[in-house]
Amino acid sequence: MKILIYGAGVIGCELAHMLCKKNDVTLLARGRWKDAIDKNGLVIRHYVQRKTTVDRLKTLDILEPGDRYDLIFVVMRASQLPNVLPVIAENASPHIVFVGNNMAAQETARLAMSGSPVRKEIAFGFQGTAGRRENGTVISIHAGVGMTVGGCAAPLSQAFQKKLNTAFAQTGCRLTWENQMDAWLKCHATCVLPMCYVCYITGGHLPKATHRLRKAILDADLEGYRVLQKLGFPILPAGDEKWFSGPKRPMMAAIFFVIYKTPIGRLSVSDHAMHAVEEMKYLDAGFEELRKKAGVPTTTWDSLRTDSGIEER
Repeated sequence: MKILIYGAGVIGCELAHMLCKKNDVTLLARGRWKDAIDKNGLVIRHYVQRKTTVDRLKTLDILEPGDRYDLIFVVMRASQLPNVLPVIAENASPHIVFVGNNMAAQETARLAMSGSPVRKEIAFGFQGTAGRRENGTVISIHAGVGMTVGGCAAPLSQAFQKKLNTAFAQTGCRLTWENQMDAWLKCHATCVLPMCYVCYITGGHLPKATHRLRKAILDADLEGYRVLQKLGFPILPAGDEKWFSGPKRPMMAAIFFVIYKTPIGRLSVSDHAMHAVEEMKYLDAGFEELRKKAGVPTTTWDSLRTDSGIEER
């Protein structure tokens, strides 16, 4: 299957590494990073697995309107999408998957189809990978890669699902199907933002996060979920809010303690928060619109947000 990965950050590179085992994969990259991949291959240090892989991939730096692929995975920061969407809309490929944070999935899908020369079907996905690029190498952290994927607010066509299943067959990546990715992505952003606020409060040094701050994250997440529920969005994955109150809360508190006190926190949370401030501000602005519309009290959330100074960054 002919596949383009549009974006060569950590997630895009990990996705290219998986899919190139069984597919004809091209990676869109630019500048010195493209040069490094062309010269040395795509080098990924899998942090948890303690191994390094090298893949030889085709690369390009511009997607032309007539370049046709069976699948295009757009793996860009949400704040970069406004510049990418016209390129995707003009392209002749019919099946597009936007991978990553997105607070406006319905609008993204509309713009990606606007004026397209072919009938497009749009999916959204989220991949459980984090890390950073360092000295020509991707440092990737994951515990078995998986992707939650599906339509914005309805199931994908059987043809699209079959194409995705075929692409990921025997790659080791687990697909979890979700028919309401717009709500799923809003829930994910709601869960992530309080952690990012604490990253900014601690200057990116998560071991400095006190017990009070870690408790505030749990309380703020619960407030955020109440905002979404007030607006009629389902909490996805189903029952996720139960991790922040009741019997499951101590387990989530223990998970946060491990994340914040070990290098896992730097690789999975603070590296991205500190280097992708524009994306975090995009998520923050999107949630602020929802919070104001809902009118639900969010005392702890507001306190963390103010202390983080995210609006001034």
